[in-house]
Amino acid sequence: MNAPTWRSTAQGDALPQDFAQRPDENASVRIVVSGLWHLGCVTAACAAEHFDVVGHDPDLATIAQLTGGVPPIAEPGLGPLIEAGLRRGRLRFTTDAAVAADADVVWITYDTPVDERDRADVEPLFGRITELLAYAKPGALIVVSSQVPVGFTERLERYAAQTGADVSFAYLPENLRLGEALSVFREPDRIVAGVRTEAGKTRITELVRPFTANVVWMTPESAEMTKHALNGFLATSVTFINEIAGICERVGADVKDVERGLRSDERIGPRAYLTAGGGFAGGTLARDVRALIAVAEHTHTPHNVLAGVITTNAGQQQWAERVLREELSELKGTRIAILGLTYKPGTDTLRRSPAVELARRLGEAGAEVRAYDPAVAELPRDHAGAFQLAASVDGALRDADAVVIGTPWPVFAQLRPKNFSVMRRRVIVDPTRFLEAQLRGIRNVHYRGVGLPRAVHSGAGGWG
Repeated sequence: MNAPTWRSTAQGDALPQDFAQRPDENASVRIVVSGLWHLGCVTAACAAEHFDVVGHDPDLATIAQLTGGVPPIAEPGLGPLIEAGLRRGRLRFTTDAAVAADADVVWITYDTPVDERDRADVEPLFGRITELLAYAKPGALIVVSSQVPVGFTERLERYAAQTGADVSFAYLPENLRLGEALSVFREPDRIVAGVRTEAGKTRITELVRPFTANVVWMTPESAEMTKHALNGFLATSVTFINEIAGICERVGADVKDVERGLRSDERIGPRAYLTAGGGFAGGTLARDVRALIAVAEHTHTPHNVLAGVITTNAGQQQWAERVLREELSELKGTRIAILGLTYKPGTDTLRRSPAVELARRLGEAGAEVRAYDPAVAELPRDHAGAFQLAASVDGALRDADAVVIGTPWPVFAQLRPKNFSVMRRRVIVDPTRFLEAQLRGIRNVHYRGVGLPRAVHSGAGGWG
């Protein structure tokens, strides 16, 4: 195989000059993945195991980092997979949107920004896509996997018709799971595909064949609604079990037992989204619930369940703070440790992290907050000053009045009661009950977890 020739762009990165005629019989579909953050990096790296892929993003720093084999976010196995794609010549990166001119498939994977109320702003995404459409070759398929509201694909189709772009569109809802993104992408249980034409269906089949043969076909509108409905259902499940947990705490029941009982029913199942905790964080679930509410309001459709999910979850996100106030009486002047800051284990993402939001609220209430996270070496500028970052678990716990388990990192499972002996008062607030086996019932340790039974004061009439 002859080595490809290269041309330099004005930004200084490199593009394969003969990308349209790459002599690789195994790369039957030529793909541009546009938008290189978590979803885009995973998509590009996994697709490059089977196809010829160019990753595109307008951010020069991101491209420089990826060209060196370093992803901009932490995801287990992602860095080595990108390096492997680069070594094999099946994966490259560029800031030049003109690369779309040689692609059979342009795969849109930008993160859709949301505001503080989890409402999506799709205009920046729409602008990125229309820029690529100006270069797309006739017959290209534009696959959208970014988080978009129902009707977005049809809006793109109208735009293409108005501008004369000879392209088609498909919507493939993303299924990104932080910390396990590679395995989920490589081995999905199924792929939902929204497409209108047989040609588009044929192209999507070729695109996903290396990963699964189980494709659920539907229109783009149905696929967009499926994504909304799926996350809405998961959000409702989380909210439901958290409400049950609140009742359990007051009637002597244990929500973990209730969870096991629910999952044992074949109508619910062992993988049901029924794990009580501090509520789901802003982002994916909240964005889709908000999207459904917006559609319901626009169409004058009742949406009492969805509205209740948002309200109840907002209250559950205050659970740890409420417990700290119960245990410490006053937050001002206390010292509180938080173990784990990232959105979830296996990632270094702090955006919309419940632990970070809690740390900020506690600091605003007058508490001195010290946090430790094994994946966080320094706090971003917008968090600096709100709370302190400790260099170790011991540094966070020493002389603390209480500790909150913010992220259940596996390394924290090694903690034992003696590790907490350096605290001033041993109040341990563990929403997901990650350390329950080690700490519940230990003398001189006051352990609190969501859904743990507390003293029952039934009164004369009980609860009937």
